[in-house]
Amino acid sequence: MIPYFELHTIPIGPFHIQAWGTFVAAGFLVGALVSSRRAKANGFDANAVWDMAFWVFIAAFVGARLFHAVFYEPSLLGDFLDLINPARPGFAILGGFLGAAGAFALFVKRKRLDFLKFADVAVWGLPWGVAIGRLGCFLIHDHPGTLSHSLLAVNYPGGARHDLGLYLSIVGLLMGAVFLILDKRQRRPGFYFGAWILMEALSRIWLDFYRIADTRWAGMTPTQWMAIPLAIFGGWLLFSRKKIGERR
Repeated sequence: MIPYFELHTIPIGPFHIQAWGTFVAAGFLVGALVSSRRAKANGFDANAVWDMAFWVFIAAFVGARLFHAVFYEPSLLGDFLDLINPARPGFAILGGFLGAAGAFALFVKRKRLDFLKFADVAVWGLPWGVAIGRLGCFLIHDHPGTLSHSLLAVNYPGGARHDLGLYLSIVGLLMGAVFLILDKRQRRPGFYFGAWILMEALSRIWLDFYRIADTRWAGMTPTQWMAIPLAIFGGWLLFSRKKIGERR
């Protein structure tokens, strides 16, 4: 069992920086760096990834906040300053992914890039970025789960609980390892894009059952319901496209 501790700020000399924001920013930068190197190795201009990352970062922030506000905390919609305040807690990563996907699609269309091939290199860095960024959630414990006696449970005041920030960080590492294993052979365009969507959706469906959430529809969170069609789409990209290609 993991002892409970909180680290909201990191002291650096006379300054104190926010732990959550620092790890999220570090995760984003590491993910973009990994993707840019992957892009260069696959014949793309590495600078295209950094250009895309700028717009994706903004769209992900907007999408994550709006998804949280609409489905989990509607009161935020009535206070614009709170809604746009990045220091205020309340971001849904699935909403961030949806916002990022919209910005990515517009960027690819504008730059006339091959969507599936560029998506494959873009998602290559996502698992590593999520693994680092979610450590920030774990350090401030903003995703406590249900009571548990597992070895990975955090000994919260009042009882040991699952900590979804820790679990999602571990899932990110596992996804990155899966990508490295799958990379031992040539894959068709869209393979890694579909694999990531499927793994991410299934992990959120599973882990949200351990989440403490006031908002549930028919026993599941909005994130779980949204993840179901995403899992179907990811599975289609991962499996059906091979059969279509063989028939052609």
